[in-house]
Amino acid sequence: MASTEPEHEHREDEEAPAGEDEDTGAQVAPIVKLEEVAVSTGEEDEEAILDLKSKLYRFDKDGNQWKERGAGTVKLLKHKESGKVRLVMRQSKTLKICANHLVLPAMSVQEHAGNEKSCVWHATDFADGELKDELFCIRFASIENCKTFMEMFQEVAESQESKGENEDATVAADALEKLSVEEKKTEENAGEEAAAATKNEETKADTDKEDKPAPST
Repeated sequence: MASTEPEHEHREDEEAPAGEDEDTGAQVAPIVKLEEVAVSTGEEDEEAILDLKSKLYRFDKDGNQWKERGAGTVKLLKHKESGKVRLVMRQSKTLKICANHLVLPAMSVQEHAGNEKSCVWHATDFADGELKDELFCIRFASIENCKTFMEMFQEVAESQESKGENEDATVAADALEKLSVEEKKTEENAGEEAAAATKNEETKADTDKEDKPAPST
């Protein structure tokens, strides 16, 4: 009886895949050539003065509960020209913006009751493309990071208030200076008009004297 083993071995040799290191000689050209594209973050004209990992929550008034907004990096960005500072936070994986608002003089941040790693503040936020009044709560990995955030936030708010007061004082000073110049011009014009009127009256009086007939003798 003939053995079937050789045929089995031959079939295995035919079906065996080529070795991984075997060079087939085939060349595959890329189907699509990708070009490098410059991506703008919108933060090119700003300087990060704070950068911390955290988790953000917003208070849902309808549900009367806190809802997670995202986990990622919170930044305080200072504009290089205007000096204005905004808070921006993006989700770590999707880079979706979950907070985006200016730090204004009227803002204040407070420690969240019962949790030293969290703090809360009110803001008019623009993360969703429209201005919304939000109550935010942010939680950090450590008490130190939370304190750092609160101190920097409050320092920025106070510096913006000082800057606003200086701008108001400058505007007021300019307005007063302009008003003083206008009043001086008005006074000068009034003086010139009074002098001209006096001169006209004197000229008229002299003319009347000349035109008045001499008394008869």
